[in-house]
Amino acid sequence: MNVGTARGGGKLAGFMRPPPRLFALVPCAGSGVRAGGDGPKQYRPLAGQPMVAHTLAALAAVPRLAATLVVLAPDDDRFEAVVPAFAGERGWVARVGGATRAASVAAGLGALAARGAADDDWVLVHDAARCLLRPAWVEALIDACLDHPVGGLLAWPLADTLKQADAAGNVAATVDRAGKWAAQTPQMFRLGLLRSALEAAGHGVTDESAAVEALGLAPRLVAAPLENFKVTWPQDFELAGRLLRSRAAERAAAQEGA
Repeated sequence: MNVGTARGGGKLAGFMRPPPRLFALVPCAGSGVRAGGDGPKQYRPLAGQPMVAHTLAALAAVPRLAATLVVLAPDDDRFEAVVPAFAGERGWVARVGGATRAASVAAGLGALAARGAADDDWVLVHDAARCLLRPAWVEALIDACLDHPVGGLLAWPLADTLKQADAAGNVAATVDRAGKWAAQTPQMFRLGLLRSALEAAGHGVTDESAAVEALGLAPRLVAAPLENFKVTWPQDFELAGRLLRSRAAERAAAQEGA
């Protein structure tokens, strides 16, 4: 009698390995110092909801994602009260966040593996502070990367002239913008590859793609709008709030006209 292998272990006669699954991983353990205000920025209200609630709602609207894992700081006692409807079959929480983004992502990958995710499953790492994410952008990333040997990331092709500053805040050089992209998230890689890349790169790496690139691999760039920006500075909150309120008004108008 033929006996199949476990997930990720290939196939034996008569048994096919199930297709890789897709998981989202949201590092949410930061303090948000640059954003100002009291407490972590992911819990600051925007357009009537905490910032992270908008982010998680967008990911929940992507049906191909098997689940979303939120990585919290070990002492975070606010998340469930702030986003009470998140936990469930497709909403997971792990309080394993570290001192850096890379540490939190690495710990989150371990938590996914502990829940049964295989090395060949895809993980889409997304910033909690990119709260303007649209499900269609995630779908476009998945479509572009599912058959790619490495994976890839959403990014914005730069149009502005770039300046290099010196220590005094003066222009030191003009940087050629040709071929330059601003990295965004989600960034989509297989779980096993990403774990190895982060282990080799260390906790100082600032995004997942950089860790994978350090292995000599070339992730795919998938164009996304500038609207998918990361809320970082105090003035970003006002802009993100306006955009979210505008979207809500558009949805309401569409429902009235239906």
